[in-house]
Amino acid sequence: MTALETAIRAYFDAFNRGDVESLLALLSPDVKHEINQGETQIGIDAFRSFKAHMDECYSEQIDDLVVMVSEARGCAEFIVNGTYIKTDDGLPEATGQKYSIPAAAIFEVADGLITRCTSYYNLPGWIAAVSG
Repeated sequence: MTALETAIRAYFDAFNRGDVESLLALLSPDVKHEINQGETQIGIDAFRSFKAHMDECYSEQIDDLVVMVSEARGCAEFIVNGTYIKTDDGLPEATGQKYSIPAAAIFEVADGLITRCTSYYNLPGWIAAVSG
């Protein structure tokens, strides 16, 4: 397994354990976090705030993880199984709705640390899943 694949798998392992500190330890201090249909954030502190907000509104597990790597980048395709636990700004009201949606993330790694994480999922599909 390459360093890139190891870092990606460790990221999702920490995510699934709810181990935020281990997840953050995998990130470069100036990590570039490109949020699906949102802004780009830079740095571990911004990532920490994003993750805290997500954990407040959503309880999620990653399943069916497939990791693909090249020399420069890696991609993970997976299923997000979750529960919508607190209403997020601009989104439907949370009432404990369950959802299961496909998603993907692209990573770049340097010196064993993740320098970029870009996430992709179908937001209208998620809204339909929690609204129906």
